[in-house]
Amino acid sequence: MRTANPRSIVIWTLVALVGAAGWTVLALARDEEVSAAWMVAAALGSYAIAYRFYSTFIVNRVLKVDKSRATPAERLNNGIDFHPTDRRVLLGHHFAAIAGAGPLVGPVLAAQMGYLPGTIWIIVGVIFAGAVQDMVVLFFSTRRDGKSLGQMAREEIGPFGGAAALLAAFAIMIVLLGVLALVVVNALADSPWGTFSIAMTIPIALFMGFYLRVLRPGRVSEVSLIGITLLLVALVAGRWVAESSLAETFTLAPSTLVIWLVAYGFVASILPVWMLLAPRDYLSTFMKIGTILLLALGVVFTLPTLKMDPVTDFASRGDGPVFAGSLFPFVFITIACGALSGFHALISSGTTPKMVQKETQIRMIGYGSMLMESAVAVMALVAASIIDPGLYFAMNAPAGVIGDNVQAASQAVAGLGYSISPEDLAQAAKNVEESSLLSRTGGAPTLAVGVSEIFSKVTGDSMKAFWYHFAIMFEALFILTALDAGTRVGRFMLQDMLGNVYKPFKKVSWKPGLIITSAVVTGLWGYFLWVGVHEPLGGINQLFPIFGISNQLLAAVALAVCTTLLVKSGRLKWAWITGIPLAWDATVTLTASWQKVFSSDPRVGFFKQRSIYQDAIDDGKVLPPAKSMDDMHTVVTNSTVDGVLTAALALLIVVVIADAARICVKHVRNPGSSKLSEAAYVESKLTAPAGLVATPEEKAELAAAKAADDARVPS
Repeated sequence: MRTANPRSIVIWTLVALVGAAGWTVLALARDEEVSAAWMVAAALGSYAIAYRFYSTFIVNRVLKVDKSRATPAERLNNGIDFHPTDRRVLLGHHFAAIAGAGPLVGPVLAAQMGYLPGTIWIIVGVIFAGAVQDMVVLFFSTRRDGKSLGQMAREEIGPFGGAAALLAAFAIMIVLLGVLALVVVNALADSPWGTFSIAMTIPIALFMGFYLRVLRPGRVSEVSLIGITLLLVALVAGRWVAESSLAETFTLAPSTLVIWLVAYGFVASILPVWMLLAPRDYLSTFMKIGTILLLALGVVFTLPTLKMDPVTDFASRGDGPVFAGSLFPFVFITIACGALSGFHALISSGTTPKMVQKETQIRMIGYGSMLMESAVAVMALVAASIIDPGLYFAMNAPAGVIGDNVQAASQAVAGLGYSISPEDLAQAAKNVEESSLLSRTGGAPTLAVGVSEIFSKVTGDSMKAFWYHFAIMFEALFILTALDAGTRVGRFMLQDMLGNVYKPFKKVSWKPGLIITSAVVTGLWGYFLWVGVHEPLGGINQLFPIFGISNQLLAAVALAVCTTLLVKSGRLKWAWITGIPLAWDATVTLTASWQKVFSSDPRVGFFKQRSIYQDAIDDGKVLPPAKSMDDMHTVVTNSTVDGVLTAALALLIVVVIADAARICVKHVRNPGSSKLSEAAYVESKLTAPAGLVATPEEKAELAAAKAADDARVPS
């Protein structure tokens, strides 16, 4: 048994004190200025303690990872989907794949409730729910040849609950991919800088893939330096392109971007994972993590003040202009990915388990990546909370609430309890070289304004516009990496489903199967995206309102599968690790689902909204946001579809949870009746460190393995 040395005790005591100080200030400060640095301190201190102690406990005591056991990447290596990937590259790939729109946009919108509720949920939620889910799903999928979440549910829970899980997971996946793609289109439309820079990451990634596979295998440090240099060149060149005669070439209409995104998603899904997907995600991680680290340093250096209230009146009233509904349950639904995300469970049972070298790396990749994403969410919340609250609500309230000019917006914001002058609203737009910032809903523009505020305090106000447009491009890159990996995971899920009917589809690298399923997945989300781009109230716009709820419902499926597997594998006493987060997530999400379906508030309840618009149609009236009678009929259709889908998905999740509970009770009563679909043990021949930096023992193992390899090579 290891004992802590005095140096370690001192270090971790200091870390704990930093985190505790941050929490104390955030919790107790009232009617006084609070520096955003305290939010950063609370987050980083909590993350460090959780990773060092809680994740270690789960990995060693609960999961009991085995470094001598060969992973699917080693046993089934085929160079297409199964491929042992250096832990550093895989960490970058996994983080880039899970870090989509949620951690950037959700916290910005949740700032409507104040900075304190969001901060608590983002940090506490990730430590005890989100990161645990990601790591445990990754572990169990790795033990099952990288099978998808839905397929694991079918095999471990049973055909009834499993079929519900498969159907729910795939349907939600298509919705999530469509929403992610829509955010990318909105960010890149008419933006030659962003389009050029992001397009250049593809050839750079291809070069990196061949460099590691063919030219210099294993030279991760070399290819990282090359990739970072080329990425920086692409970023600088992007601004030059935007100001040159080439700008028109890279200024693409939304419909053109849809075609390119669908084509890219299809190609990324079928190419060998080492060739494009993994290196591109790894490359983008440098920019993602680099930007977030610079933001954190900027906060510590400039010490901006949190201008948003700790808790606003909208938290209790539920009538906020950004989104309707009270703090419980909607702040948890809105933040989504920064604390707990069902989408992550699909990645953890999709590409990543087919690439991980050793089971001991699951802690760093599963738990560590989710902590990194939570840090992104904290910085997004900081960015939204340091700008003037009046500007925040002017940017995030719809035009129907604040009007279409700065005078009307100023008066409307005053009616919400905040103040900002028309001149300040106009100046804020001028500072970032935008014609207007009014009703720039969705969260992304607000985050960009916050980022420009932080960075410009270091570089000067003259750079505000640069940092604003840099942040917009950064957000598009952030989200696109989740889209390509998500498409590949959707392909895996569809192959698992079809494999239950036609066996060859179960071979995920079977070329006819991967081409057919990739085309179906990209075709589905591409269709909803295409319609959404051309019809403001149709396509994926129709499904956007159920994005947060569907994502959290999917998390309930993942946690139910994890809890069932813990019980069936003889870990009943540790089932609370995923069981408690499951109970919380199910309570929150099913409550939100009930309210979205049956609430009498038309801004919350889909069916109530449908009723009001249908009555208006009968009276010949047109209500906003509709602009014509055709739009009115579209709103009625959308409300009906959203209400029915929300009810259907909630019902499917109830079926999954109930069936999982039945299996758990059955196992407790008769353990011998349970069967696990775990792959047979095969001894590993690979040697690789568990963390980013090899320990002395791991360095000795690597040296011994290299000596053995050299001895086998004939002189």
